[in-house]
Amino acid sequence: MENRLYPNLILEALKNVRYPGNGKNIVEAQMVADDIRIDGNKVSFSLVFEKPTDPFAKSLVKAAEAALKTFVGEFVEPTVSMTFLKQTPAAVKNVLPGVKNIIGVSSGKGGVGKSTVSSNLAVALAREGYKVGLLDADIFGPSVPKMFGVEDEQVYMHEVDGRPLIIPVERYGVKMLSIGFLVDRNSAVLWRGGMASNALKQLIEEADWGELDYFLIDMPPGTSDIHLTLVQTLAITGVVVVTTPQEVALADARKGISMFVGDKVNVPVLGLVENMAWFTPEKHPDEKYYIFGNGGGCRLAQEAGVPLLAQIPLVGSVCSGGDAGAPVALDGDTITGNAFAHLAHEVIDAVQKRNDTLPATVKVDVGKR
Repeated sequence: MENRLYPNLILEALKNVRYPGNGKNIVEAQMVADDIRIDGNKVSFSLVFEKPTDPFAKSLVKAAEAALKTFVGEFVEPTVSMTFLKQTPAAVKNVLPGVKNIIGVSSGKGGVGKSTVSSNLAVALAREGYKVGLLDADIFGPSVPKMFGVEDEQVYMHEVDGRPLIIPVERYGVKMLSIGFLVDRNSAVLWRGGMASNALKQLIEEADWGELDYFLIDMPPGTSDIHLTLVQTLAITGVVVVTTPQEVALADARKGISMFVGDKVNVPVLGLVENMAWFTPEKHPDEKYYIFGNGGGCRLAQEAGVPLLAQIPLVGSVCSGGDAGAPVALDGDTITGNAFAHLAHEVIDAVQKRNDTLPATVKVDVGKR
């Protein structure tokens, strides 16, 4: 016998879900939008919240889906989305209005190749025809200028609508800025926390980034004031977390994931990249040597419930290309070039899925949450 669904049946089931903020069921509280769609066993509708920072939003979506299966039947295939009546004050000012997607590239510890992944991902996206920007936010160890071979480039300013703005350096189709352009590369950079944060905000807010499809941020390793500055300054679409297979790196990557998905920050994790997944001699591409362990990134991705976006092999050309200012992603016919092209495709898909299923990210107000 065919299962018959109709809107009133859906609404009756949803009356069993209560909004913790006022104790009313979500139908009585007029939180169920007038957009119920039924296609066979598939049911879709929206829940209306006052603002994106509503602390009960995600749990109510899950509760609504569970109510349909409990009070209508297990055969129901629900899709519940969220809409918002108003944005929070932090979302009103968009400091990068021409940027479609802002992606942080993070790591729990140094030495896992985060900047290498950031630089090559940027180049791979540009090779796909996208407009790409790259901000080297690793204030204490800026390496992007070296990897792009632009260490000696001078940074200039021009006027846009009456405002003097920094002109990003452009190479290989990627617009980039780094604190490395503004300091003596042979001297140690000594910053107090506030000074570093202010310098970083200047590179974001006082630069002419223009229109970009993807704005990548090479974040410092670990968790720090810089990370808080970034999530308070920008509405970050999502982050990519870089790790290596060995346990000490995985333990720190877990902390990094925990920071982003925690209640105070709440930035989506697009997925995990396992860098140096194995060693492959360039002349013997079929050989794999797991010198840092095998499968650690896969296990962490499963444990954290995030996609494993790519496994990047350790090949000599990655190091030599970075040192020579020619990222390996420029050559799509090599082992690593293919790996970074694959990563770019996975990131594109992950961003699209995130944008289709989650509300727009807003800047974080850490002090009030």
